Amino acid sequence: MDEKLMKHGAFSWFELMTSEADAAKKFYGELFNWGLKDMPMNNMNYTVASVDGEDVAGIMPMAPGTEEMPPAWSLYITVDDVDATAAKAKELGGQILVEPQDIPQVGRFCVIRDPQGAWFSAITYVQP
Repeated sequence: MDEKLMKHGAFSWFELMTSEADAAKKFYGELFNWGLKDMPMNNMNYTVASVDGEDVAGIMPMAPGTEEMPPAWSLYITVDDVDATAAKAKELGGQILVEPQDIPQVGRFCVIRDPQGAWFSAITYVQP
């Protein structure tokens, strides 16, 4: 991953969770000329999208328990410490939608809703 994306506060990853992952891959792949690479993980297929060989986003099917949500793009913001960021978000009036947890070989993340209702993921990546 590009070093500038590993800095605290940087927008570092974008991810589409959708009920029609194959249709989304076709749409976005053709629209943006993305390279698409499937990566089986945790009983699902995760697809990494790339531009000129650089990974830029992921596409995944709806996770269990999210069936009532509409398909949506989400974003990840890099932080130095996910647990401290989650605690600070609560202190500032935010809500933790997904408690801090590890993604094997990727890092630690959580999902936060800000006081106005917008949500995002905070992530601390495993250092290379």
